[in-house]
Amino acid sequence: MKKHKSNIFLYLSIVVVPIILIGLYFFSNSMKNSDLERKKQALWIATIHEQNWDQLIGQTMTSLSILSILVPENLTTPNNMKNLFEQVHNKDPRYGGLYLLDPKGNVVAGSDDLYHHSNLSQIDYIHEAIDTKDSVISNHQESLRNQKIIGLATPVFDQKHSLIGFLIAHLRFDYMLNLMEELTPEAKICVMNSHNHIIMKMNIRDSEISNRKQWVTKPINRLPWSIMVKYPNRNMWAFEKDFGIHLLFLIILTHVFFLLIKYLLLKKQAQDERRQIEQQKLELVGTLAASTAHEIRNPLTGIKGLLQLLGEKYHSEEDHFYFEVIDKELNRINEIVSEFLILGKPTAQRMDAINIGEILLELKPLIETDGNTHNSRCVWYIPPQPVIVECIEDQMKQVILNLTKNAFEAIEIEGIVKIKLFYTADTCNIEITDNGKGMSREEINKIFYPFYTSKDTGTGLGLVVCKRIVTSIGGHILVSSAEGVGTTFTIVLPLKGK
Repeated sequence: MKKHKSNIFLYLSIVVVPIILIGLYFFSNSMKNSDLERKKQALWIATIHEQNWDQLIGQTMTSLSILSILVPENLTTPNNMKNLFEQVHNKDPRYGGLYLLDPKGNVVAGSDDLYHHSNLSQIDYIHEAIDTKDSVISNHQESLRNQKIIGLATPVFDQKHSLIGFLIAHLRFDYMLNLMEELTPEAKICVMNSHNHIIMKMNIRDSEISNRKQWVTKPINRLPWSIMVKYPNRNMWAFEKDFGIHLLFLIILTHVFFLLIKYLLLKKQAQDERRQIEQQKLELVGTLAASTAHEIRNPLTGIKGLLQLLGEKYHSEEDHFYFEVIDKELNRINEIVSEFLILGKPTAQRMDAINIGEILLELKPLIETDGNTHNSRCVWYIPPQPVIVECIEDQMKQVILNLTKNAFEAIEIEGIVKIKLFYTADTCNIEITDNGKGMSREEINKIFYPFYTSKDTGTGLGLVVCKRIVTSIGGHILVSSAEGVGTTFTIVLPLKGK
């Protein structure tokens, strides 16, 4: 039940919660990016229509300027101006009417008879043009003959720069609206005057204009107006598709990460269980050793004593050979029992301050003799300064002898074993290096397991005993090896007082 809850918590932590948080972040970020793209698109639409309006006004002002050149010559012949206005009106669909006014606002001639003999000085934009003697465009739309128009007034001067009248142009709203619908048929657009009132709108309802957050505004250069364009509708299919793809990728990624974490946890659990099993093995061996070691050694002592008596009784060479074999095997049994005792429950033993250099010098004859047996020589690196470590002398000797014995046995024909003692500020280091057959990574991972051995006659307890002894005094053993090159065991021990 506890493991099941742990798996649920792990899944929630690695998969569910990240998907929700990252998904929300991505959703919010995607919405912002989508709004930014929609804003750019709306600004592009507004720019197109602003340019069209600016072009319309510019072309109209140019046409009126050309017509103003003809006014002084035909001011006394209004019918000529009327005919000219009618021709321009009929050829250019943007015009709803063209008129000539005198300086006081009286209509002199026009493309139609709408304002025949009328005074237009009271119309706002014409009144402003008379006062300012400058071009003025109306600030709102007007309805004439069921047609919506915008009026534009521009002054006419003679060669002496004296005001002789005004040209009035009515621009048709439907012309500009049709042009806008042709360019961007689905866009939502409105044209605002200088008082922020709507002059023209396309594809929108009045309620949509109240919220200005989803609109962009573009001023028109030649007019005191501005064009507002609403953000295009969000493409939900593309948005959902993009979000779905990223969400699917996130789900796959989190599950892969979850499986990886689960694998690492299971691997760690397997390693912990393996260590626990090895520890249980050691405890079992220790329990067995504690209960049987003395019972085994007592008969061994009697057997060795009787063997010595038999050796004094029988003098033949064949008998002595058998006695030597028996004695050798009894010694081997005694060594195994000694290793079992070390693997057993540790007992309180008094550690002394020992000079490791002196231990190596004491063991030097034994190690070199063992090396000669294996056709190998030893190279020693022992500093003259004392290297003091708190340990049990006999156990430390056992560790060094065991590792040097393994080094000699790893050399198949002949070779060199280097034994080097050096120290740092905190540690004493003993390196035992051979140029033997070496070990693979898999073998290195197994050498400290109880009962694992690559030898035909080994018990698989030698290195386990060495590690147990070194660990008991606060040290550790490092191993580096390469197949066909050799192996180095490094015993790292804390210096006394460090």
